[in-house]
Amino acid sequence: MKNLVRLSKSVIGEKEIAAVTQILQKEFLGMGPEVQAFENDLAVFIGDNRQVVCVNTGTAALHLAVQACGIGPGDEVIIPSLTYLASYQAISATGATPVSCDVLLETGTIDPEDAAKRITPRTRAIMPVHYASGWGRLEQVYDLAQKHGLRVIEDAAHAFGGIYKGRRVGASGDIVCFSFDGIKNITSGEGGAVVTADPQIAEYVRDARLLGVQKDTEKRYARERSWEFDVTIQGWRFHMSDIMAAIGRVQLKRLEEFTTIRVRLAKNYARLLKEIPNIRLLNIEYGPVIPHIFPIFIGQDKRDKVRQALIDNNIQCGIHYKPNHLLSRYNLGYSLPVTEKLYQETLTLPLHPDVTEEQQEKICDIIRQCGDR
Repeated sequence: MKNLVRLSKSVIGEKEIAAVTQILQKEFLGMGPEVQAFENDLAVFIGDNRQVVCVNTGTAALHLAVQACGIGPGDEVIIPSLTYLASYQAISATGATPVSCDVLLETGTIDPEDAAKRITPRTRAIMPVHYASGWGRLEQVYDLAQKHGLRVIEDAAHAFGGIYKGRRVGASGDIVCFSFDGIKNITSGEGGAVVTADPQIAEYVRDARLLGVQKDTEKRYARERSWEFDVTIQGWRFHMSDIMAAIGRVQLKRLEEFTTIRVRLAKNYARLLKEIPNIRLLNIEYGPVIPHIFPIFIGQDKRDKVRQALIDNNIQCGIHYKPNHLLSRYNLGYSLPVTEKLYQETLTLPLHPDVTEEQQEKICDIIRQCGDR
């Protein structure tokens, strides 16, 4: 592992370790005042009086957001196929059906025109995915949702900290879900958050993350338990712990540091790759967009050759993602040509704050050499 160039990784320092140690010394490890403090920190950071509810994973955030909208068996949610399986599992966990749609070639984000073709009387929501931290034609998605009376649940797992139309991602929109797992723009070890201006959605998620126990959140913040309570909804054990929140609070303070590095690395990749034939990059403005991953697209059947050459040189790479409509569980029997084209051509290069420019130059040299063969 010593000389391995990792595709992605956590970047944790002494301050995160100290913060966790303080929680351990208090001998209260579950959901408590540290989670409340992290939620307050996030609300201030995102702004615009949004309500923030932290949970144990980004998948849980999506699951509870869908459930909070009253979506369940017999309902449909339109979602781009080019996303991680978690987005689909979050929908199907409620009993609803994820309906795959195509993406835009230039951004990898949802194609609103194709999404419009998938709307039926059973459609209840659209879940645009901020692929590679970009948001594509998000405004058109909201126009489509308004026209048909649909909820919008943004899967912004890649996009935390970004600036959309002059405001932080999450400061606008219907319901926005983030992930804070180990390799995201900030981490809480694991973790996620539901962000919304809808108080009913926020209250539902607060109860549902604690097995549906009404108002249990208030007790937990005070390090107490609810002994006499009522339950009216299906809940889950999806709450965040104080240990996770302690890491997240330190990481949030480091976001500017991480952002500077991630944006610099993405721009450097773009500079190094622009002269290499048959390499295409996403149309993304880095700066407002804080890149979580860096996919490239390789034509002329060279993707697998480049992939193997990188692996042979101890450089990890990825394929984000295998389309969900090609999976047995979610195959609805139709093709999505743009998504399938991107899947055949995509290769994700290492991107995290510990990647060096020297490593980037080596990676791009290997890609160039493969193209010359």
